[in-house]
Amino acid sequence: MTKIDPWQNALKQLADAAKILKLDAGIHEMLANPKKVLTVSLPVKMDDGRIKVFTGYRSQHNDFRGPHKGGIRYHPDVTIEEVKALSMWMTWKCAIVDVPFGGGKGGIICDPKRLSPGEKERLTRRYAYAISEIIGPGKDIPAPDVYTTGKEMAQIMDVYSVMHGQTEPAVITGKPIPAGGSLARNVATGLGVAYCVREGAKKLGLKLKGARVVIQGYGNAGTFAAEYVEKMGAKIIGVSDSKGSIINPKGLDSKKVLEYKNKTGSVVGYPGSKKVTTEELLTTPCDVLIPAALENQITPQIARNIKCKIIAEAANGPTVPEADDVLHKNKIMVIPDILANSGGVCISYLEWVQNLQRYYWTFDEVAGKMEHHIVRGFNDTYELSKKHNVDMRKASMILAVGRVLEAFDARGLWP
Repeated sequence: MTKIDPWQNALKQLADAAKILKLDAGIHEMLANPKKVLTVSLPVKMDDGRIKVFTGYRSQHNDFRGPHKGGIRYHPDVTIEEVKALSMWMTWKCAIVDVPFGGGKGGIICDPKRLSPGEKERLTRRYAYAISEIIGPGKDIPAPDVYTTGKEMAQIMDVYSVMHGQTEPAVITGKPIPAGGSLARNVATGLGVAYCVREGAKKLGLKLKGARVVIQGYGNAGTFAAEYVEKMGAKIIGVSDSKGSIINPKGLDSKKVLEYKNKTGSVVGYPGSKKVTTEELLTTPCDVLIPAALENQITPQIARNIKCKIIAEAANGPTVPEADDVLHKNKIMVIPDILANSGGVCISYLEWVQNLQRYYWTFDEVAGKMEHHIVRGFNDTYELSKKHNVDMRKASMILAVGRVLEAFDARGLWP
């Protein structure tokens, strides 16, 4: 499959929304360009004494609605185009769930699996130092992403705090609890997906009790999505991981499947299940399909054979753009990634608020506040999809761009 350029994809999505909203050409061009993209050179002393230079990026797309917000990823395939696209998508994601942030994203070109803990820490701290001039509680608040964890976030907070002479937990989110992190962070994405599935089922008149659910990808997002839709009464009939896919039409116990995976290294072989191909998993007749693995999994060819009522995108970009029209034509509700997996940024916002106040909430309080943001975002998106007779992805972009423009109109352009 030809690799899709994420930046061109992001620009196309913006152009589609701009056409429907009849945006002024100058406004469209302004939104199509990040406010700032910083490229940094990161010399790091390796364990063997040699110096290796890494390249890092931080893209700040838009701050009309508030400080920039977005993760930092460590990966060999990080590109400036990818980081720019992800920062733009973060702008829209924050606007959809109505949290007062704009989009940002960062990345370092590296293979974290080939770095020792010491090398990874020195790289993290060098990067924190290099971007320190553009981040801060009121400027840009990073978070974890691919191959980064709370450990790296705490290290970045430490560098920033030492440089500014005071402990400042609000400079970054996704931190461990002892360093100012928030409860519910670990379940945020999966729980948010479950909230979206529940709201989608209401709109379609689908009863979740006994509803059949297939989940592609059994990492953090997939496992917690499974746990929470099960609590809502649904039945998991298929799951997958990087080693393969399994189904059991009679149902799978999500927690027991996770225990089996942790013990054996894969869901494949779980007692009572049948191993199937990825395509067979995605096209298994069900009520809800949750792609929670890699991007570009649902192609037009696969979309034509999908037999479900709701697709809730826990993963980023699991549906190829050309497949959206097929799914919409077949009356399948696609809850787009920028809405379905927005639980993480909701909790990031709530962590930031708690850090600023130095006052911390219980798990149920945090989850309840997140639910409010996601349910509102879902309902606003659904109403626009009906108003403009478009799919939920286009509606989410119309909503997001509209909210960013409202802030722009209120603030004006200066100088």
